[in-house]
Amino acid sequence: MTPRQRMMTAIAGGIPDRVPVAPDFSNMIPCRLTGKPFMQIYAENDPPLWQAYLDAVRHFGIDGWFIYGGLGFTNPHISCDYRWLEQRADLWTQECIIHTPHGDLRTVTVFPDVNPPAVIEKMIKNPAEDLPKLYDTWDFDHVDTLEADQQRAALGELGVYGTGLPTPGFQIWETMFEGGVQSLSYLQMDEPELLDEMRERYHDYILRMLPHHLAYRPDFILTGGSGSVTMASPALWRKYALPTLQAITAEAKKAGVLTMVHSCGKERYMVEVCATETDLDCINPLEIPPMGDCDLAEIKQAFGDKIALMGNLHTTNLMLRGSAEEVKAAARQAIADAATGGGFILSTGDQCGRDTPDANIFALLEAAEEYGKY
Repeated sequence: MTPRQRMMTAIAGGIPDRVPVAPDFSNMIPCRLTGKPFMQIYAENDPPLWQAYLDAVRHFGIDGWFIYGGLGFTNPHISCDYRWLEQRADLWTQECIIHTPHGDLRTVTVFPDVNPPAVIEKMIKNPAEDLPKLYDTWDFDHVDTLEADQQRAALGELGVYGTGLPTPGFQIWETMFEGGVQSLSYLQMDEPELLDEMRERYHDYILRMLPHHLAYRPDFILTGGSGSVTMASPALWRKYALPTLQAITAEAKKAGVLTMVHSCGKERYMVEVCATETDLDCINPLEIPPMGDCDLAEIKQAFGDKIALMGNLHTTNLMLRGSAEEVKAAARQAIADAATGGGFILSTGDQCGRDTPDANIFALLEAAEEYGKY
């Protein structure tokens, strides 16, 4: 099987020729391997992050899990002005002014030389005033596939091509609100109607984009969002995110497009709900304590006949700080816990650190080749 065929088979719950190997290193490791300052990649697109990832896939010989795919949705009523506030050797700082029909929004982002960027000033400061401006940005009148076509051609059979449609909830909104989860928590208690309206508008926005994604037919649609439960609660995730997740997975199933949820942190509750109340095909990264609350063997036994699993080696204690021998042993155990009957992708918890030894990633592939053949 090609890496793409192997991944597609596993995501769909089937039995490939061997367990696929797709560690979560979508950011820092590909950037490190370029040898360039990180801001050159994130700020100047030199090379695009997705191209750096493909180079990393070739370097390690893994099965590609391409999550950078996206269609171009444009709105003629929205424009952005960017300005560099500072450009030091180790840190660049950029201001962005977003012009909308209801007024301007401002963000400030820092681009370090050895780490991914971070937004230090978010767009929503006063929800009552700023949310109408945000809603303006959730409109579009044109869709293009130029970059998506380039990405798919470059990926070929190196792995699966995914586009993203995140669900509503604190895990997405905290990137927009000054004060993050704390501000959202106060708002949820003091003015819940504002968040209810935002959920409805975001749900509508996602469902307006969904047919375009399905028509483009990616290998899979990635939904969910990092920390969906950890940044809120099971009840808030069910209220804000689940209806959209159900709609995405139902429509994708009708169209014959696979779906996957990513949500680091606590995820055991989500696994059960996704397996029993949605049409989701696959879920990751199933992190172990203390970062998460998942036991891979228990989840496989309980839900492995309903949903494919992707995970779940610890990214710091094991992948970053452990030896190659320890990684290989843990990978062998994960294969024993979850690979029987197919529907399993050997992976890591959320985002391997920048300084993860190359030998530890190679060890994952060695384990799959030695212990993961069907």
